Amino acid sequence: MSETFNVDDGRASPVTRRDVLFVATGTFATIGAAAAVWPFFVSMRPSADVLAAGEPVTVDVSQMQPGQQISLTWQGKPIFVLHRTEQALAELKNKDLIARLSDPDSTALQQPGYARNGYRSIRPEFLVIVAICTHLGCIPYIKPDPGDPTIDAAWPGGYFCPCHGSKYDLAGRVFRGVPAPYNLPVPPYHFADDKTLVVGANPAGENFSLSSIEQL
Repeated sequence: MSETFNVDDGRASPVTRRDVLFVATGTFATIGAAAAVWPFFVSMRPSADVLAAGEPVTVDVSQMQPGQQISLTWQGKPIFVLHRTEQALAELKNKDLIARLSDPDSTALQQPGYARNGYRSIRPEFLVIVAICTHLGCIPYIKPDPGDPTIDAAWPGGYFCPCHGSKYDLAGRVFRGVPAPYNLPVPPYHFADDKTLVVGANPAGENFSLSSIEQL
């Protein structure tokens, strides 16, 4: 049996890395325009037996707005679910960005076959990744604004690990010249219907497991 969560609004509350669902929301800046990311957090605790068993986690994504990200825990691992904007999807095809990536075609086994594409996802607008940096296991955070001066002037938007400076784009693809050797892993998942994301279970006929990837 899976645990179900709905996206909801709320004020900040104490969170832990292991067993708290939180929501972080923000609007991506369009190129040439100033925008800010306004995070907020909502916490809900899955039951201890669900966490221990590693049961699939079901999320209603129908209320997620473009630019919004939620984070949840599956099998003790932090999972990011990002609703990408049209601008973000277009940037993933940018030749200048692709030239800066270490594995733009996802040749290393860091994702199931059904997510081995330019978006690294089943549905282009939704990214589902394990939020563990492939360098030393830190948790990267989203830095969606292009040209963010805290990263670099040519930053296209993506994920940044402050521990040792590893960078990933908004498909979780790792940049060249950073400590992390691989793209962020994509867990098994599928959509039960148009609004229901199931993390931890493959689509019918697939048998992908995180135990088969290059590095977690």
